[in-house]
Amino acid sequence: MADARDIPVTPSEPPLRRGEGLAAWRQIADALAGEIGSGALPAGGQLPTEAALAKRFGVNRHTVRRALASLAERGLVRATQGRGTFVEQAPLAYPIGPRTRFSETVTRAGREAWGDLLGARVLAADAETAEALGLAPGAAVVEMLTRHRADDTPLSTARTSLPLPRFAAFDAAYARLGSITRAFGAFGVDDYTRLSTRVGARAASAEEAARLDIAPGRPLLTVTSVNVDGRGQRIQATQSLFSADRVELILE
Repeated sequence: MADARDIPVTPSEPPLRRGEGLAAWRQIADALAGEIGSGALPAGGQLPTEAALAKRFGVNRHTVRRALASLAERGLVRATQGRGTFVEQAPLAYPIGPRTRFSETVTRAGREAWGDLLGARVLAADAETAEALGLAPGAAVVEMLTRHRADDTPLSTARTSLPLPRFAAFDAAYARLGSITRAFGAFGVDDYTRLSTRVGARAASAEEAARLDIAPGRPLLTVTSVNVDGRGQRIQATQSLFSADRVELILE
Protein backbone atom coordinates (compact mmCIF):
# COMPACT_ATOMS: atom_id res chain seq x y z
CA MET A 1 0.00 0.00 0.00
CA ALA A 2 1.29 3.46 -0.85
CA ASP A 3 2.41 5.69 2.00
CA ALA A 4 -0.17 8.46 2.50
CA ARG A 5 2.66 10.99 2.65
CA ASP A 6 3.63 10.22 -0.95
CA ILE A 7 0.14 10.47 -2.45
CA PRO A 8 -0.07 13.64 -4.59
CA VAL A 9 -2.29 16.29 -3.06
CA THR A 10 -4.68 18.06 -5.41
CA PRO A 11 -5.10 21.71 -4.45
CA SER A 12 -8.64 22.62 -3.43
CA GLU A 13 -7.95 26.35 -3.43
CA PRO A 14 -6.83 28.83 -6.13
CA PRO A 15 -3.07 29.20 -6.77
CA LEU A 16 -1.07 31.35 -4.37
CA ARG A 17 -1.68 35.06 -4.83
CA ARG A 18 1.53 36.81 -5.79
CA GLY A 19 2.37 40.48 -5.32
CA GLU A 20 -0.51 41.22 -2.92
CA GLY A 21 1.59 41.65 0.21
CA LEU A 22 0.60 38.31 1.76
CA ALA A 23 3.61 36.00 2.21
CA ALA A 24 3.45 32.63 0.47
CA TRP A 25 4.14 30.74 3.70
CA ARG A 26 1.19 32.42 5.38
CA GLN A 27 -1.13 31.53 2.51
CA ILE A 28 0.01 27.91 2.75
CA ALA A 29 -0.46 27.88 6.52
CA ASP A 30 -3.96 29.33 6.19
CA ALA A 31 -4.89 26.77 3.52
CA LEU A 32 -3.69 23.85 5.66
CA ALA A 33 -5.34 25.29 8.78
CA GLY A 34 -8.61 25.43 6.86
CA GLU A 35 -8.27 21.78 5.87
CA ILE A 36 -7.52 20.82 9.48
CA GLY A 37 -10.59 22.73 10.63
CA SER A 38 -12.82 21.07 8.04
CA GLY A 39 -11.53 17.58 8.77
CA ALA A 40 -9.98 17.14 5.34
CA LEU A 41 -6.73 16.67 7.30
CA PRO A 42 -8.03 14.57 10.22
CA ALA A 43 -6.87 14.74 13.83
CA GLY A 44 -3.95 12.39 14.40
CA GLY A 45 -3.30 12.08 10.67
CA GLN A 46 0.04 12.71 9.03
CA LEU A 47 0.52 15.62 6.66
CA PRO A 48 2.10 15.11 3.24
CA THR A 49 5.87 15.47 3.10
CA GLU A 50 7.52 18.86 2.68
CA ALA A 51 8.43 17.84 -0.88
CA ALA A 52 4.81 16.97 -1.71
CA LEU A 53 3.53 20.23 -0.25
CA ALA A 54 6.20 22.24 -2.06
CA LYS A 55 5.10 20.66 -5.35
CA ARG A 56 1.45 21.28 -4.57
CA PHE A 57 1.89 24.97 -3.84
CA GLY A 58 4.68 25.62 -6.31
CA VAL A 59 7.19 26.86 -3.70
CA ASN A 60 10.48 25.72 -2.23
CA ARG A 61 10.72 23.51 0.86
CA HIS A 62 11.95 26.39 3.02
CA THR A 63 8.64 28.18 2.43
CA VAL A 64 6.71 25.03 3.35
CA ARG A 65 8.85 24.58 6.45
CA ARG A 66 8.00 28.13 7.57
CA ALA A 67 4.28 27.43 7.06
CA LEU A 68 4.46 24.23 9.12
CA ALA A 69 6.36 26.04 11.87
CA SER A 70 3.56 28.60 11.98
CA LEU A 71 0.97 25.83 12.37
CA ALA A 72 3.03 24.27 15.17
CA GLU A 73 3.20 27.63 16.94
CA ARG A 74 -0.61 27.75 16.77
CA GLY A 75 -0.87 24.27 18.25
CA LEU A 76 -2.45 22.75 15.12
CA VAL A 77 0.31 20.31 14.17
CA ARG A 78 3.19 18.45 15.79
CA ALA A 79 6.51 17.81 14.07
CA THR A 80 8.31 14.64 15.16
CA GLN A 81 11.98 14.16 14.30
CA GLY A 82 12.40 11.46 11.68
CA ARG A 83 8.68 10.69 11.40
CA GLY A 84 6.98 13.74 9.92
CA THR A 85 4.28 16.24 10.86
CA PHE A 86 0.95 15.22 12.41
CA VAL A 87 -2.35 17.00 13.02
CA GLU A 88 -2.89 17.49 16.75
CA GLN A 89 -5.71 15.46 18.28
CA ALA A 90 -8.52 16.88 20.40
CA PRO A 91 -7.47 17.55 24.02
CA LEU A 92 -7.64 14.52 26.30
CA ALA A 93 -9.90 14.90 29.35
CA TYR A 94 -7.56 14.37 32.32
CA PRO A 95 -9.25 14.15 35.75
CA ILE A 96 -7.25 15.02 38.86
CA GLY A 97 -8.71 13.58 42.03
CA PRO A 98 -7.92 11.34 45.01
CA ARG A 99 -6.55 8.61 42.73
CA THR A 100 -4.99 10.19 39.66
CA ARG A 101 -3.54 7.54 37.33
CA PHE A 102 -2.01 8.53 33.98
CA SER A 103 -2.15 5.04 32.48
CA GLU A 104 -5.78 4.47 33.42
CA THR A 105 -6.87 7.87 32.09
CA VAL A 106 -5.16 7.39 28.75
CA THR A 107 -6.34 3.78 28.38
CA ARG A 108 -9.96 4.78 29.05
CA ALA A 109 -9.65 7.23 26.16
CA GLY A 110 -8.75 4.32 23.86
CA ARG A 111 -5.09 5.24 23.57
CA GLU A 112 -1.88 3.47 24.62
CA ALA A 113 -0.10 4.93 27.65
CA TRP A 114 3.62 4.78 28.35
CA GLY A 115 6.18 6.67 30.42
CA ASP A 116 9.76 7.28 29.33
CA LEU A 117 12.58 7.67 31.84
CA LEU A 118 14.72 10.54 30.55
CA GLY A 119 17.10 10.69 33.49
CA ALA A 120 17.53 9.90 37.19
CA ARG A 121 19.84 10.87 40.00
CA VAL A 122 20.24 10.60 43.78
CA LEU A 123 20.57 13.94 45.53
CA ALA A 124 19.98 15.79 48.78
CA ALA A 125 16.44 17.15 49.03
CA ASP A 126 16.12 20.91 48.89
CA ALA A 127 13.84 22.67 51.37
CA GLU A 128 10.74 22.52 49.13
CA THR A 129 11.13 18.82 48.30
CA ALA A 130 11.92 17.93 51.90
CA GLU A 131 8.79 19.70 53.12
CA ALA A 132 6.64 18.02 50.47
CA LEU A 133 7.90 14.56 51.47
CA GLY A 134 8.02 15.22 55.21
CA LEU A 135 11.80 14.80 55.34
CA ALA A 136 14.64 16.69 56.96
CA PRO A 137 16.35 19.12 54.56
CA GLY A 138 19.26 17.35 52.89
CA ALA A 139 17.74 13.88 53.19
CA ALA A 140 18.50 11.60 50.27
CA VAL A 141 15.91 11.25 47.50
CA VAL A 142 15.84 9.76 44.02
CA GLU A 143 14.75 12.27 41.37
CA MET A 144 13.44 11.15 37.98
CA LEU A 145 12.88 13.16 34.82
CA THR A 146 10.08 11.53 32.81
CA ARG A 147 7.88 12.00 29.75
CA HIS A 148 4.40 10.52 29.45
CA ARG A 149 2.84 9.60 26.10
CA ALA A 150 -0.58 8.72 24.73
CA ASP A 151 0.22 6.56 21.71
CA ASP A 152 3.27 8.42 20.36
CA THR A 153 2.15 11.89 21.44
CA PRO A 154 3.82 13.38 24.54
CA LEU A 155 1.20 14.79 26.92
CA SER A 156 3.38 15.73 29.88
CA THR A 157 6.85 15.74 31.36
CA ALA A 158 7.66 15.65 35.07
CA ARG A 159 10.27 15.74 37.79
CA THR A 160 9.41 13.24 40.53
CA SER A 161 11.16 12.82 43.88
CA LEU A 162 10.85 9.78 46.14
CA PRO A 163 12.42 9.15 49.59
CA LEU A 164 15.41 6.87 50.07
CA PRO A 165 16.24 4.20 51.04
CA ARG A 166 12.63 2.99 50.66
CA PHE A 167 12.54 3.56 46.91
CA ALA A 168 16.12 2.73 45.96
CA ALA A 169 16.28 1.67 42.28
CA PHE A 170 12.72 2.94 41.68
CA ASP A 171 13.99 4.52 38.46
CA ALA A 172 15.02 1.11 37.12
CA ALA A 173 11.55 -0.28 37.87
CA TYR A 174 9.93 2.69 36.16
CA ALA A 175 12.14 2.35 33.08
CA ARG A 176 11.14 -1.31 32.81
CA LEU A 177 7.42 -0.91 33.51
CA GLY A 178 6.66 2.51 31.98
CA SER A 179 4.26 3.46 34.76
CA ILE A 180 4.48 5.03 38.22
CA THR A 181 1.60 2.86 39.44
CA ARG A 182 3.21 -0.37 38.22
CA ALA A 183 6.57 0.68 39.67
CA PHE A 184 4.97 1.37 43.05
CA GLY A 185 3.39 -2.08 42.87
CA ALA A 186 6.87 -3.57 42.47
CA PHE A 187 7.76 -1.88 45.77
CA GLY A 188 4.71 -3.22 47.61
CA VAL A 189 2.65 -0.03 47.31
CA ASP A 190 -0.63 -1.36 45.94
CA ASP A 191 -2.58 1.86 46.39
CA TYR A 192 -1.76 5.53 46.88
CA THR A 193 -3.79 8.72 47.01
CA ARG A 194 -3.34 12.40 46.30
CA LEU A 195 -2.58 14.53 49.36
CA SER A 196 -2.34 17.89 47.59
CA THR A 197 -2.46 19.45 44.12
CA ARG A 198 -1.56 22.94 42.89
CA VAL A 199 -2.32 23.97 39.31
CA GLY A 200 -0.83 26.87 37.37
CA ALA A 201 0.23 27.85 33.87
CA ARG A 202 3.24 29.27 32.00
CA ALA A 203 5.00 29.20 28.66
CA ALA A 204 7.26 26.31 27.60
CA SER A 205 11.02 26.81 27.56
CA ALA A 206 13.02 25.50 24.59
CA GLU A 207 14.11 22.43 26.57
CA GLU A 208 10.58 21.65 27.77
CA ALA A 209 9.18 22.19 24.28
CA ALA A 210 11.68 19.70 22.85
CA ARG A 211 10.58 17.06 25.36
CA LEU A 212 6.93 17.58 24.46
CA ASP A 213 7.31 18.06 20.68
CA ILE A 214 5.73 21.51 20.81
CA ALA A 215 6.91 24.96 19.78
CA PRO A 216 8.78 26.98 22.43
CA GLY A 217 6.48 29.44 24.12
CA ARG A 218 3.38 27.24 23.82
CA PRO A 219 1.24 27.23 26.99
CA LEU A 220 1.87 24.64 29.68
CA LEU A 221 -0.35 23.61 32.59
CA THR A 222 1.75 23.08 35.73
CA VAL A 223 0.65 20.54 38.34
CA THR A 224 2.56 20.24 41.62
CA SER A 225 1.41 17.26 43.68
CA VAL A 226 2.15 15.04 46.68
CA ASN A 227 1.00 11.42 47.01
CA VAL A 228 0.73 9.24 50.13
CA ASP A 229 0.55 5.48 50.64
CA GLY A 230 -2.19 3.58 52.49
CA ARG A 231 -0.65 4.47 55.86
CA GLY A 232 -0.57 8.16 55.04
CA GLN A 233 3.20 8.29 54.52
CA ARG A 234 4.38 10.73 51.86
CA ILE A 235 5.93 8.81 49.02
CA GLN A 236 6.01 11.04 45.94
CA ALA A 237 6.44 14.75 45.17
CA THR A 238 6.00 15.68 41.51
CA GLN A 239 6.14 18.77 39.34
CA SER A 240 4.35 17.97 36.08
CA LEU A 241 4.11 20.04 32.91
CA PHE A 242 1.18 19.29 30.57
CA SER A 243 0.87 20.58 27.02
CA ALA A 244 -2.21 22.81 27.31
CA ASP A 245 -3.12 22.02 23.68
CA ARG A 246 -3.33 18.27 24.40
CA VAL A 247 -5.07 17.91 27.76
CA GLU A 248 -8.03 19.36 29.59
CA LEU A 249 -7.48 19.13 33.34
CA ILE A 250 -10.61 18.28 35.30
CA LEU A 251 -10.42 18.85 39.06
CA GLU A 252 -12.60 16.34 40.89
